[in-house]
Amino acid sequence: MSDLFIALQHLVPQHALSRLAGRIAASQTPWLRDRLIRRFAAAYGVDLSEAARGIGEYASFNDFFTRELKPGARPLADAAQFILSPADGAVSQLGPVSGGRIIQAKGRDYSVAEILGCGAEEAARFEGGSFMTIYLSPKDYHRVHMPAAGTLAKTSYIPGHLFSVNTATAAGVDRLFARNERLSCRFDGPDGHFASIMVGAMIVAGIDTVWPNTFRTHASAPVHEDFAGQDRRFAAGDEMGRFYLGSTVVLLFEPGRVAWREDLVPAAPLRMGEAIARRIG
Repeated sequence: MSDLFIALQHLVPQHALSRLAGRIAASQTPWLRDRLIRRFAAAYGVDLSEAARGIGEYASFNDFFTRELKPGARPLADAAQFILSPADGAVSQLGPVSGGRIIQAKGRDYSVAEILGCGAEEAARFEGGSFMTIYLSPKDYHRVHMPAAGTLAKTSYIPGHLFSVNTATAAGVDRLFARNERLSCRFDGPDGHFASIMVGAMIVAGIDTVWPNTFRTHASAPVHEDFAGQDRRFAAGDEMGRFYLGSTVVLLFEPGRVAWREDLVPAAPLRMGEAIARRIG
């Protein structure tokens, strides 16, 4: 069944399907909007009690999907000691960066330079460092936050495919996260140079950031932006972006900076703001 699912993803018009989903999700027609929200929440078991607004208070399904939570719904761990989970979700993979490669699944990996959309010199900064891949399921809170304090250095929007990013596809599609559309955001801070990469997926209608940007989701050409001198500083736990449907976040830290929690293994659930690593740099 998983082989058929993967084969179908190669055949369907991924971007056209995602753009259609985006138009439907952006609709502000009350009956369609509220019906989509209610059916989605019931189908995926969304915890509506955490949301800051009720179903009838959203402008569109997209507005609901990127919903803010009630104050205190995601308490932050002590950022003086720990790296924080940037999102709700589950651990897909974690471990060391070795030979310029990141593990995707058993027998599959991809390069740091590919997923970052950067040159060899910047990619080499992460050699021997640490990575974690976090999968966001449909029911999860879909805003992405800072795992550590940092100043935005640069971003790269890289166009690509829109394969699903679930476990079956990760195990069956080579270089999945380095092939899909993505936005890599790099920061400098007390924990060195680190990256948070937002990876799109099938039916993902968009990726956005809290700072002004010039890229356009589903575009055909890369967009690289340099934020040097703009002093865009963020504290650990601050919101940095959001997914309009989807997807996955990949974190990268330089060597000697973090030590992942020993109990975190693939499929371990995460909540935004909880401690995922001890700061050692």
